[in-house]
Amino acid sequence: MAADHAGYAMKEALKPLVESMGYAIKDFGTYSEESMDYPDAAHPLGYAVEAGQVACGIAICGSGNGINMTLNHHPGVRAALCWMPELGALAKQHNNANVLCLPGRFIPVETAEAIVRAWNDAQFEGGRHQRRIDKIPCK
Repeated sequence: MAADHAGYAMKEALKPLVESMGYAIKDFGTYSEESMDYPDAAHPLGYAVEAGQVACGIAICGSGNGINMTLNHHPGVRAALCWMPELGALAKQHNNANVLCLPGRFIPVETAEAIVRAWNDAQFEGGRHQRRIDKIPCK
C-alpha cells in the first residue's frame, strides 16, 4: 500500500480489510498527514511490483490521478483509478490491473472498501482483453 498525505487516513482505514482478506501488508508510506510528494510513495510500490516483490498494490492520493500516473510509468504495472465498485471489478476483469488507485479526497471509506472488495473478488477474463494488454509497451 502507498499513499501521500491526502490518502494517508484512507490507507490506514483500509488496512484491516486488506489483512482480513489474507494479505500481508507492505506499507510504502507515507506514515502521517504531513505534506509530502506522491511520487515518493508511488515509486517504491512501482519498483516492488516490477521486481515481483509484491503481486499487487493499493495506492491513494487526493484525486488518485497523480499516484496513478506515477505508477503507470513502471513496466509491468497496470494501475487503475477507480471511484466506484463497478470500475474496480472491470479494472481486474478487463485490464488485469495489479494496482488499485483510489481518490482519497473524493470517496468515503465505505466506498473505498467496496471498491477494494470488488477488485479483489474479480477475475481477469483473458481472451480479447489479454490481446489488448499485450499491446501496452513495457519500457
